Amino acid sequence: MTEGISVIIPAYNESRKIAATVKAARTIPGVREVIVVDDGSTDGTGEQARAAGARVITLACNQGKGKALARGIAAAKEELILLLDADLGSTAAQGSLLVKPLLAGTADMTVASLPPSRTRAGFGLALALARYGTWLLAGRKMQAPLSGQRAFRKKALPFLQPLLPGFGVEVGLNIRAARRGLRVREVPVKMSHEATGRNLQGFRHRARQFWHILQALVRLFWEG
Repeated sequence: MTEGISVIIPAYNESRKIAATVKAARTIPGVREVIVVDDGSTDGTGEQARAAGARVITLACNQGKGKALARGIAAAKEELILLLDADLGSTAAQGSLLVKPLLAGTADMTVASLPPSRTRAGFGLALALARYGTWLLAGRKMQAPLSGQRAFRKKALPFLQPLLPGFGVEVGLNIRAARRGLRVREVPVKMSHEATGRNLQGFRHRARQFWHILQALVRLFWEG
């Protein structure tokens, strides 16, 4: 492999898993840098990531996933961009599967399709909204429209920017890529991450995610 890969990992209070995720990402063939964007964490996430070998960008306060990804992508030095969530742990090594279609020239953006979670967390409302919205606005049916594990080349960025804020970022990537003629391919992987629990904190997280997705869809509707 001659092309280098920049791995971008947005992270907010992920000290328990971030080191394992960074170490696994560094084992992916072609990875030349792992950038962790510490999105205002208060639990030492940045320090753990740096100790594991990542280049860390520290945001003074929590700005949300979309803005964290934008900062990381802007700092990336390599042509291939691989986005990974911070809580993948050792399964982050499966990111190699997302890069292969780019290298083969069969896709412009890949999206990881993870196995079903063994634990029921929410009611699937955010996922249903993302699926229906992507189909309605872009005519594309996706199994994993909210997957944060993605890969694309830097040359695709003009078709995808500006990244939408918060948890609307993935929906923005889906719809803009489809509208602007990029070849999007979902890739089955065996990654796993922690499901948000059925508690007050979990319901707040899912409500915020649903609201961000709804706002993104409204913006994309008017964007046309």
